[in-house]
Amino acid sequence: MADAKAQKRAKFDAVYPILRDELLAYLKQEGMPEDAVSWFQRNLDYNVPGGKLNRGISVVDSVEILKGRKLSDDEYFKAALLGWCIELLQAFFLVSDDMMDQSVTRRGQPCWYRVEGISYIAINDSFMLEGAIYFLLKKHFRTEPYYVHLLELFHDTTFQTEIGQLIDLITAPEDHVDLSKFSLAKHQKIVIYKTAYYSFYLPVALAMYMCGIPHTDTADPYALAQSILIPLGEYFQVQDDFLDFAAPPEVLGKIGTDIIDNKCSWCVNTALALATPAQRAVLDANYGKKDAQAEARIKALYEEMGIRQKYEEYEEAAYKRIMGLIQTIPENASAPAGQVTLKREVFKVFLDKIYKRQK
Repeated sequence: MADAKAQKRAKFDAVYPILRDELLAYLKQEGMPEDAVSWFQRNLDYNVPGGKLNRGISVVDSVEILKGRKLSDDEYFKAALLGWCIELLQAFFLVSDDMMDQSVTRRGQPCWYRVEGISYIAINDSFMLEGAIYFLLKKHFRTEPYYVHLLELFHDTTFQTEIGQLIDLITAPEDHVDLSKFSLAKHQKIVIYKTAYYSFYLPVALAMYMCGIPHTDTADPYALAQSILIPLGEYFQVQDDFLDFAAPPEVLGKIGTDIIDNKCSWCVNTALALATPAQRAVLDANYGKKDAQAEARIKALYEEMGIRQKYEEYEEAAYKRIMGLIQTIPENASAPAGQVTLKREVFKVFLDKIYKRQK
């Protein structure tokens, strides 16, 4: 199992240097100075390939499931290219987000803007990571009938994510705690816009376009996919918030910091919705403080208020709801020969990866 996963990742990884070299070749062809070319290469190599690559690889997985067969070399390359475009989008978000949050490390190394000699040039570097997406899409997909759909999807998703980031930044600034700005409804808006669209809907919609699945006036498959993937993304983020509080660091792989960072997390919003006046006073006095004892008081309050139990109830309800939505996808729908249709399997694979995960 682990071996198959490693092979899948290695195959996906092998596409990255091809795309990087195409981007660098463009700069060279335009006569850019050597130091600019090598700067761009450093930016790409430092920020794009190092993550878990879940979003990118899920484009390939989804295309394979939709087509119901192994992909040809050309199909694999195109699916992986779209996957790497999501990883470029993610890199653009993370480089800029780390500056906004004044973060110190990312993926076990210093944030890009903190690397010696980078500083505010990282702002332009993030723009170049985003620009690289459209260079690659134009080069490889311009003649495809779904090209405009790809462009619109990346532009729309980027704007949605930026709107989510705005709500998050103004609701939960790290240096100004005001829990009256928090609510479960606001948390839902943040996670849907900041995470669910680009992490869950984007990879599947890209796969659907590549497979030639058309939009329809009634029962549009893209609207159906979105109606499943957005709740799935919301569930994923609630789970992430819960694990930040509840999972031991040795299991999670990092130390949870949502409480001291004043994050608009599902845990604090659930606590706020249930709190007695005395419990609310504890939240107001201790949340978002850079103080281990204050953090311990919040964690003790979460335990006292039964946040673990509330999460278990949430998880079961979310799983049932999403499974119910997946069942609404018509199986074996009559389609013209060669026409790919939406498959439940695409969504089940996502849900199975997430349900009851520990890290």
